[in-house]
Amino acid sequence: MKNLRRRPRVFLVSLVALVAAALFGGFVLSGGAQASIAGPGGRKPGASHALKGVGPAALSAAGTKNLKAWAADQLKTDGQRRNHALVVRAAVPAKSAPANAVRNNKATAAEPAAFRTTAAKATTARTVTVKPLAATAATGTSALVLYDTTGPYGSLGELYAMALANLSGHFGTVTSKPVSAYTAGMVEQYTATIYVGSTYYGGSIPDAIPAAFYQDVMATSKPVTWIGDNIWNMANTDGIPAFEQKYGWDPTNSYFEVNGSVGNINQVSYKGRTLTRTIPTGYDGGILHPAILSGAGYPQVTQLAQATDANSGATSPWAIRSGNLTYVTEIPFTYVSESDRVIVMEDLLFDALAPATTERHRAFVRLEDISPGSDPTQLRTMADYLYSQKIPYGINVIPEYTDPRGVYNNGVPQTITLAQAPQVVAALKYMLAHGAVLMNHGFTHQYSNVNNPYTGVTADDFEFFRAHIDANNNVVYDGPPAEDSTVWAQTRVTSALGLFAAAGLPKPALWTTPHYAASAPDYRVFGQNYTARLERSLYFAGTLSGGAVNASQYIGQFFPYAVKDVYGTTVLPENLGNYEPVPYNNHPARLPADLIAAAKANLAVRDGVASFFYHPYYDVTPLQQTIDGIKALGYTFVGPMDLAQ
Repeated sequence: MKNLRRRPRVFLVSLVALVAAALFGGFVLSGGAQASIAGPGGRKPGASHALKGVGPAALSAAGTKNLKAWAADQLKTDGQRRNHALVVRAAVPAKSAPANAVRNNKATAAEPAAFRTTAAKATTARTVTVKPLAATAATGTSALVLYDTTGPYGSLGELYAMALANLSGHFGTVTSKPVSAYTAGMVEQYTATIYVGSTYYGGSIPDAIPAAFYQDVMATSKPVTWIGDNIWNMANTDGIPAFEQKYGWDPTNSYFEVNGSVGNINQVSYKGRTLTRTIPTGYDGGILHPAILSGAGYPQVTQLAQATDANSGATSPWAIRSGNLTYVTEIPFTYVSESDRVIVMEDLLFDALAPATTERHRAFVRLEDISPGSDPTQLRTMADYLYSQKIPYGINVIPEYTDPRGVYNNGVPQTITLAQAPQVVAALKYMLAHGAVLMNHGFTHQYSNVNNPYTGVTADDFEFFRAHIDANNNVVYDGPPAEDSTVWAQTRVTSALGLFAAAGLPKPALWTTPHYAASAPDYRVFGQNYTARLERSLYFAGTLSGGAVNASQYIGQFFPYAVKDVYGTTVLPENLGNYEPVPYNNHPARLPADLIAAAKANLAVRDGVASFFYHPYYDVTPLQQTIDGIKALGYTFVGPMDLAQ
C-alpha cells in the first residue's frame, strides 16, 4: 500500500534484480535522487516501494492461505455440478419454489424438500449509515450488500462485503448483512442490491440463501448485481425456463473451467480500456463462462466487459447484464493492482446507484514524508513548480523526527520537532501560501526504538502496526502493537496536533496513516480527529458482524473516488501509488510511465480520480513528467478537499 523508505546502508535489492530491471524496462536515478538530504545525519534517500500492505492477494496472510484452498474447492465442486453429481440442500424450505428448485442443472432430478437441512446460524447484521459523497449521487440512495458466512471459507465473505460496502459508501446509505438473514421483500427497500457469492453451496454445505431472495431477484424491477457463485441455484429455484426467458442465459450450463482448465485470463476489456488480471497459478478459481442463449423468446444479453485468455486468445464475458440483473463472473477484490479489472466493478456501481452521473476525471498529487529533517530548499522547489502550473496539492507532514538509536547520527539518539526546525516551518508556510493543503502523516512515523521493520527512524517505519522482513525479503505484517487501543492512538494524535500548534501551523484537516496500516480502533480515532483520511486502508473481519475484530483477518483496499467506509470515516482516494525509481522488497520500480498508465486505466471510472504521491527528495523532473502525462489524458488537478465533492 504505502511507500517505505530505506537507506543505502541497508539496501537489499540484489544485483540480479537490478540487471533484470535494466533489461526489462530499466530505470535511471535522477541527480536529485542521488543527492544528499540536508537534514539529520546528511541522510540519503534509499529505495522505497508502493507496498500493498497485505501481500499480493490484498488479504492478510491468513486470508491468502485460504484463497488457494478456496480456489481448489471451487473448481472441484464446479466439476461435480458439471457431472450432475452435486447435491444442493436448501437451508430454508422454499415454500413457493417450483418443483425443480434444487436441480443442479437440466439433467439433475429435483431433491425433495424433506432432504433440506438448516444452515449455520446467520451472523448478526450490521448497518453502516453514510451520507452521499458524490455530487452525482441522489439523496436517499441506498445499497443492500449481502454476503456468505458459511462453509470453511466463510470468513472471506465478510472481507469481500466490506470492499463492496466501502465502494457503495460513495453513493449513500449502505446496509450489509449475511445473505442468510435476507427476508422476503427486502430488495424493494433499497435503491440496489449487491450479492457477493464466495461460498459455493453444495455437497456438505447447505444453500444458505433463502428461496425468498432468489424469487425476489426475479420479481423485482430494482437493479441487482450478483458476483461469483450460486447464480445457478437461483435458476434452479426459480425455474430454468423462467430464468432463461427473463435473462437470456443459462447459469446451470455455465462453468468456471473450459476443457478442464481455468486458462490464463490476464486481461479484461471495458469501455475501450484494457485492464490487468494477474493471479498466481493455483490461486485462480476462474471466471464463470456464461452460456448465453440466442433465438426467439430470449432477451438480449449485454456484455459489459470481456476477458481474454493470454494462451489461446479466446474471449469470454467478464460482466453481463440483462433485465434488472448484472452478473460479474468472479470476485475481483484479490490480486488487484492500480490498473486491475476491479476498476470495472468500481464503475458498474454507478449504473445501479447513480446512473445519471456525468463523466468527470480529476487528479490529485501530494508530497510525502515531510518532517523536521526535510530539506527546505527542496520543499520550496516543489512548491514553485506546482504553483507555476496552478496545481493545488497536499503536503503530508510528520511533526516529530526521531532517530532513537542514532542510526543516521553516528549512534547518537536524535529527536527534532517542527518548532525546532524553523527553516522547515518557513518552507511549509511558503507552500501553504502557494497552493498546498496541510495534512498530518502520523506523530513520529515510527514505532519505539526497534526496527519496524527497518531502522526505527521517522519515515522509515510503521507507527501503528508491527512488521518485519522475512527471509525472502518480503515485508510481513504482524498486527497492531501490544499497547494498541483507542486511548493510545488518540494520545499520539493529540501529541501530533500539539506540535503543529507549537510551530505556528494550522491544524491539518486531513490524515494519512504511516505506511497505511493501523487497527480498526485506530482508524476510527483518525476519523474522529480529521475531516477525512486520504490513503489506502485495512479492513478487519468482525467489523460488519459487530463481533470481536479479528486482527489476523483483513483486506486492503484503495479507492478511485471518495467513500464513507465501514468504520464510518470519509476516505479520499489514492489509487495510483507513487514514483519509485528502484525495485524494493520484491516490488518493481514505478516510473512516470507506470503512473500514467494506471491513470489511463482509471479513465474507465466515469467520475474517478487519479491520485498519487511523490517524495520531495527526488528531482522535480519525474514529477513534471507524471503530471504532464496525466493532464494529457484529460484529467484536471484539484485540491484534496475537492475530492469529497
